Amino acid sequence: MKSLLPALFLALPIAAEELPAPLALQTAANAFLASLDDKKQERATFPFDSEERENWHYTPRDRKGLPLKDMNEAQKNAAVALANEILSERGAMQAAQIISLESVLAKLENNPQRRDPEKYFVAIFGTPGDKDGWAIRFEGHHLSVNVTLVGDKGFSVTPSFMGTNPGEIREGELKGMRPLAAEEDLARALALTLLESGKKDVLFSENPPKEILTGEERVAKQLEPVGVLASEMTEAQQEALFELISQYTGRYRADLAEADMAKIKKAGMDKIRFGWAGSTKPREAYYYRVQGPTFLMEGCNVQNNANHMHAVWRDTENDFARDLLGEHLDGHE
Repeated sequence: MKSLLPALFLALPIAAEELPAPLALQTAANAFLASLDDKKQERATFPFDSEERENWHYTPRDRKGLPLKDMNEAQKNAAVALANEILSERGAMQAAQIISLESVLAKLENNPQRRDPEKYFVAIFGTPGDKDGWAIRFEGHHLSVNVTLVGDKGFSVTPSFMGTNPGEIREGELKGMRPLAAEEDLARALALTLLESGKKDVLFSENPPKEILTGEERVAKQLEPVGVLASEMTEAQQEALFELISQYTGRYRADLAEADMAKIKKAGMDKIRFGWAGSTKPREAYYYRVQGPTFLMEGCNVQNNANHMHAVWRDTENDFARDLLGEHLDGHE
């Protein structure tokens, strides 16, 4: 088991993933709920069909669910164990770093109440293991992890959001820390190699948007096709694109990540587009997106003098398991 919050909680022992994801998550969710008294269980649980299940956010705000700050040590460790069953070791480390940045912001803004690293909330929707559907949300500022499981039909791990402010810590004890370094560096390197090989269309605008275009929308839709198709890239460029996509899917434990990558490939890797807007120089504002027939990934670093990054992954068919639940976009509001 990976330690999600080493600065806040006792480190949990690392163990190999032995159980398949549905059973592992069900076991961890039940262990978390069993650690709570009745009042805390009431705050942490919601009906599966509750509108709250799709009420996701990455901005700093109070949320529904049970926050870490209202848990005792055993309950926090159970919450961390649940989150760590969802995430890969790399994903868990990124999440830990993102959460630790709240303490940095608390000092920079002199506002510890707003920037509280324990204002991350756990919510369970439905009954863990219910074949008709159940879900987990672990969410706070710049972190939104949403997993929905629907019996033997499958699962959804989107919307999936990670953000960092600062994107890079440039002074102090944590100088050099960049939780989303790969999401930025891999994308920039791909943009540069495409430009160098004459693929000028990769740069679709010199002016990046100020934010990811899908924002906190509950329903993700395809955006305007921009950039260069994978089918027009060299083999090396296609491999670089695949590595960038894997950085997003690889936030999650291996069996979840592999299943999503298989779905992306099945829809057609040659149909995926990569586009860049803004400067390609480090520490200057940019935006990029990777878009395929079934998914959308956006990276944006514009705010705070290009030192505040957002990186989101949406499934345009199956966010919140809508496709698995039969709630196709043409009939979903």
